[in-house]
Amino acid sequence: MSLFWLILLVGTIGVMGVSREKKSLLKKRALEWSLAILFSALVLWGGFDGEGHFQFIELVEWGSFLAWGPLLFALDGVSLFFLLLTTFLIPICILISQKSTKFLFKEFLLCLFFLEILLVGVFLVFDLFLFYIFFEGVLIPMFFLIGIWGSREEKVRASFYFFFFTFAGSVFFFFVILFLYQSTGTTNYFLLLNTKLSLSVQKWALVGVFLSFAVKLPLVPFHIWLPQAHVEAPVAGSVILAGILLKLGGYGLLRFSWPLFPEASFYWSPVIVCFSVIAVVYGGLMTCRQIDFKRLVAYSSVAHMGLVPLGIFTHIMEGLVGAVFLMLAHGFVSSALFIGVTFLYDRHHTRLIKYYRGLTLTMPFFAVSMLVLSLSNMGLPLSCNFVGEFFSLLAAFKYYYGVGALVVFGVLFSAIYSLSLFNRISFGGGSNYLLFNRDLNRQEGFTIFPFLIIIFLGGVVPFFVINLVKNSLVFSPIG
Repeated sequence: MSLFWLILLVGTIGVMGVSREKKSLLKKRALEWSLAILFSALVLWGGFDGEGHFQFIELVEWGSFLAWGPLLFALDGVSLFFLLLTTFLIPICILISQKSTKFLFKEFLLCLFFLEILLVGVFLVFDLFLFYIFFEGVLIPMFFLIGIWGSREEKVRASFYFFFFTFAGSVFFFFVILFLYQSTGTTNYFLLLNTKLSLSVQKWALVGVFLSFAVKLPLVPFHIWLPQAHVEAPVAGSVILAGILLKLGGYGLLRFSWPLFPEASFYWSPVIVCFSVIAVVYGGLMTCRQIDFKRLVAYSSVAHMGLVPLGIFTHIMEGLVGAVFLMLAHGFVSSALFIGVTFLYDRHHTRLIKYYRGLTLTMPFFAVSMLVLSLSNMGLPLSCNFVGEFFSLLAAFKYYYGVGALVVFGVLFSAIYSLSLFNRISFGGGSNYLLFNRDLNRQEGFTIFPFLIIIFLGGVVPFFVINLVKNSLVFSPIG
């Protein structure tokens, strides 16, 4: 664990030391260090014994003047895969951003590395106060990514919209942390697990936790910041936003709702499940009416992420496993879709779907890639999304048949907008609006190909993920 942190920090410093005038060298160094960080995360995975309990535990003494005990950093099967997802997407973001980032390229890369440090901290720390610092710290580099390197004229407005909306939601979680510290004298996660709170205290504390993480997911009606942020963000911002940042809400609910407030979790379960069903159905309907590529993928995220709190608050193992697997699957599929949209935008400088037609004639490899991603996005068997959606639907039907029926109705919309989008852009005669079409080049192919492999392997052999996540949920207080 210490070696992993050392590589992460040294890599960031190494990028700082390269002159901003040497853009190609900057990209090379950043890519090398990000791949080294990914390799060190894979080494952690290789050293994981598969039992699921917390491993690589490290205690850091600090804050004695505030009477805080040692901070605990650890890794279990749930945080392990989110760590791998984070370290995988950062090199992809570096690879796809050199051409689109026309200015301040060094500062752009440093934003990505600072984001990686903060996201890694979120998944490895088990102190509520430090978790909140990492959790909120993510907003700062993301704010700059959208506001400085955004692709359109409303990027500054979108960055402020993203920052203040998500920050306002997180204030509720901060109040909960202060209350727990005042009541128990600690913010240590494992010490709080052994602290008994009254039902009335749990109920209001869980409301604060839910509101904070519902904004990050985002659930309807807390979703209104997401489409604007996605549309204005650069491709790296969209990939990180869809691939990792939205998962912070689901991860926070999984870690803090049921373990810390078990009685309140059951008490509020019907209300939260209702919010989830609304998010799935409403998100699907809104996605079907979008005419902009990025908005379509953004609204599809609202629909898919609505299944995550549904799975968690059914309090069924299938739902918990499905929520984790769906977050991981969505991180790969949605990120790849945003990258595919960017490939088209770089060629034709429009994201309006109506201008595209007949891409199978001129961009066959791109069309095949979009076919795989579209089928995965609708949850076709042999894709990773299918596994997460199947477990989530199974938990919904076990929870209540009416909930399961409504969720199935909402999930059907994913097939409508996924197949409709692919059909409209891929088939028919060539579009009169597109004067020049070239297929993916080598770099673009190398960027999208790993996603296709992971999506397929996740659907064909999901058990190496499922078993480890299930064991972790059993060993942790969640199960």
